[in-house]
Amino acid sequence: MPKRKSNSKEKNTQLNFPIVGIGASAGGISAFGAFFSAIPTGIDPNMAFVLVQHLAPDHKSILTEIIQRHTKMKVYEVEDGMEVRPNCTYIIKPNYDMAFINGRLQLLEPPTPRGHRLPIDFFFRSLAQDQHEKAIGIILSGTGSDGTQGVKAIKEEGGMVIAQKPISAEYDGMPSSAISTGLVDFELLPNEMPTQLVSYATHAFHFRSKDELTIDQKHENELNKIFIILRSNTRHDFSQYKLNTINRRIARRMALHQIEKIGEYVTYIQQTPSEIDALFQELLIGVTNFFRDTDAFKSLEKIIPKLFINKSINDTIRVWTAGCSTGEEAYSIAILIKEHMLKIQKNYTVQIFATDIDPIAIAKARAGVYPTDIASDVSTDRLSHFFKSESNENTYQINKNIRDMLIFSEQDLIKDPPFSKMDLISCRNLLIYMNANLQKKVIPLFHYALNPGGILFLGSSETIGDNENLFSLIDSKSNIYERKEHFNHRHNINMGKIFPNTDTLRSIEPQVIKKEISSLRLPFKELTEHALLEYVVNAATLVNDKGDIFYLHGHTGTYFELPSGEPSVNNIIKMARKGLKRGISVALHKAVQTKETVHSLGLKVKVNKNFVKVNIAVVPINEDSVRTQESQLYLVIFEEVFISEEEQIKFASKEGSLSESESESKIDILTKELQEQEDFLKTANEQLENSNEELKSFSEELQSMNEELQSSNEELETSKEELQSVNEELSTVNTELQIKVSDLSRSNNDMNNLLAGTDIGTVFVDEQLCILRFTPALTKVINLLPGDIGRPLNHIASNLVDYDKLKDDIQNTLDTLIPKEIEVQTTDGNWFMMRIQPYRTLENIIEGVVITFVDITQITEMKKTLNKKNNELMRMATIIIDSNDAITLQDLEGNTLAWNPMAQKMYGWNEAEALKINIKDRIPNDMTDEELENIKKLSKHEIIKPYMTKRKTKSGSIVDILLISTALINEDGELYAIATTEREIKKEST
Repeated sequence: MPKRKSNSKEKNTQLNFPIVGIGASAGGISAFGAFFSAIPTGIDPNMAFVLVQHLAPDHKSILTEIIQRHTKMKVYEVEDGMEVRPNCTYIIKPNYDMAFINGRLQLLEPPTPRGHRLPIDFFFRSLAQDQHEKAIGIILSGTGSDGTQGVKAIKEEGGMVIAQKPISAEYDGMPSSAISTGLVDFELLPNEMPTQLVSYATHAFHFRSKDELTIDQKHENELNKIFIILRSNTRHDFSQYKLNTINRRIARRMALHQIEKIGEYVTYIQQTPSEIDALFQELLIGVTNFFRDTDAFKSLEKIIPKLFINKSINDTIRVWTAGCSTGEEAYSIAILIKEHMLKIQKNYTVQIFATDIDPIAIAKARAGVYPTDIASDVSTDRLSHFFKSESNENTYQINKNIRDMLIFSEQDLIKDPPFSKMDLISCRNLLIYMNANLQKKVIPLFHYALNPGGILFLGSSETIGDNENLFSLIDSKSNIYERKEHFNHRHNINMGKIFPNTDTLRSIEPQVIKKEISSLRLPFKELTEHALLEYVVNAATLVNDKGDIFYLHGHTGTYFELPSGEPSVNNIIKMARKGLKRGISVALHKAVQTKETVHSLGLKVKVNKNFVKVNIAVVPINEDSVRTQESQLYLVIFEEVFISEEEQIKFASKEGSLSESESESKIDILTKELQEQEDFLKTANEQLENSNEELKSFSEELQSMNEELQSSNEELETSKEELQSVNEELSTVNTELQIKVSDLSRSNNDMNNLLAGTDIGTVFVDEQLCILRFTPALTKVINLLPGDIGRPLNHIASNLVDYDKLKDDIQNTLDTLIPKEIEVQTTDGNWFMMRIQPYRTLENIIEGVVITFVDITQITEMKKTLNKKNNELMRMATIIIDSNDAITLQDLEGNTLAWNPMAQKMYGWNEAEALKINIKDRIPNDMTDEELENIKKLSKHEIIKPYMTKRKTKSGSIVDILLISTALINEDGELYAIATTEREIKKEST
């Protein structure tokens, strides 16, 4: 049956975007990388990602740095109280548990020791309780089963769950455990998950403005069609369940398949039979756990002793857990009852009927195998006493002594007949899914099924409604009630009105209950057998190997009579009439030894004054039928043989034919034989008692050894869990270190290529001036070989000329930490700039020096050339300055670029003024065209001979000059300027 934990009364801040919790352990880093690398580029997923990885508590994680390489989203290591925003990724901090509440991430100190922590379960549960259907869980590679309980919590709140395909995971423990719950929506490769996530979020949260479908008449008709399809395929009617629950589940299935209209979904389930089963399971989210709602079970533990009041050791404690799902709560009640029996040191017969309509859940409950993360709900003491650890599968299995207390069966509470004469009924978190009308029918049903004073245990959000006349409240916080009797002390509830089909069926409990019931509907074989038993006249008795009676069939008064003494005797040998005791004892003993049917014929039994001739058969019962009993059972069948009147007279005459003296003699002989037999039996009993004492002592020793071994086993289990946790953490650290080593290797390669590509000779030396490493370019300066690493640098011959202070300069840099630069020359004539600077670590520690040699030969040669040209230019400048002719320089536009002192003297403009004028300003108007033509000739590389022309002065006067024009050509052969030498021609006076 569906189960859902009640929502907190506090108002949570539900965000308008989904939160994706991703859990991983060993092998998770590569899966993280594949996941984030596959997020579609160019779009924002509009969801937040929270990563919970099993991290070493004493190791600084670089997971944030690693994830950042695979995504453009911002990646943060979580700080306490950090607000969650969309399109961001948050990573758990080492040695913390993490919870989600009101849109923020809270960090908590782990309450459990290393090896017992389940951080993924812890976070997923808090996420589900806070964000409900906007919670999404993803389980990636990892060992163990962390995350499995969290998956159940997310599904209970209507969220979505994805698990990595186990075949693709480095460690498949966690994904396989999650998948085994049957609650995982998708099994995908990590790189397939983002696309499915975006698609689901778009349809689940974008197209729907509300969490539930809007129900109008049209939608109601479509929902009815879905109910009809479900009922015809599963035989279960969901039409009386609360519509908001049904709507949420259907809407979620529609989002998973990207279906936007409910009518389209109806068509889809008609065409896809597998979706009918999926929707059925969706409506039956059987999420439960051991001792769910701890306070409620503590209250129930105080009520358990009430079940044993007025119960004799032969009475049976009867319990019914309706909607048991996968059995955790049913087993929890069994454990509480077992603990009470151990406390009072009495062993009652306990029958716990656990029922549900989900056959898959019932199969899991019957197996009694659960993941190791139940340790978060079950105490260590209970785990050691009531569970067996399956080391190969990382699971716990419920012990046989608890398993044998329960009978699991498929039953529909709505339409199948109920149980009766129950001492306790537990129906938790089932009524909240039913509408008011159905609840009004179920509560009286529970009243009918309970014994007077019986206990009803409901969920934290459930009540008995208006049925105060049927139940009295015991514990309001835990919703525990006690059955009331009606004022007239008569049970006047008409069950036919509650469940119409019960008026033709009796309560389905045979007097001998098989421990496993495959179905509450009796098959034809059993119906036939039950009918035959009503008409078989032979009397029979079901006993164990000691003769204790379990069941009587037919009229057995002919063969048994109560002995004197306590009336509680129920042993077949002690109750057998005279003439049967020896025959039954011998036959039963022989049947116990041979395990075969034993017959004893012609036994004579005196009943009142008549004699009866009886044949008996002792038949061993098939072991499968009694596998829950501690000892083998046997059926003793009595067959009465017809005796004629003559035989009756003969028997009577034989009994009365002896004389009084003969009778007394016969009695004496028999008495003596009897005394001898009693003496023999007494001696045998004494020997048996001695043997029992020895066996008891031996048993106590074995028990002591067993307790020691159990204690050692518990210690080993604890050590194993811690080692497993450490191994997972080391695996994560190892992966991070591998990535770091890969990064360092890449950086080293980059650095080597950089140094080699720059052709800079570099040598690293330590504080003792020993060589640590060097680049190939250094061999041009110092004669180094690969084998010289580790040798002192001053032991190696260098190619430097006139420089022998290398050791002193290095030591000076180490002492003063002041870098030094020196130009040095090698024997081949090349020049290098030698730089000596301290080698600093990231922690600012000096661990030697770095010496680099930068080839500056070309720069040195260029300097020499420039110096030479500079000298030449200096000389030319001197000539120009001291010249008696005006020397000018113009660009191709005629703008003045240079103006020597003689030009200033000749024309009147100083240099600053001349640089602002154009050649046109100095040419007389009538000569402009002629002069411009000469300039064009120069631009065509034509040579112009010196010629006479005229120029204007600043004062406006005209002077005659001899002009020499020179074209200045650049390296590309292009004219870029014109230099002129102008000499004034003075006219001779006449």
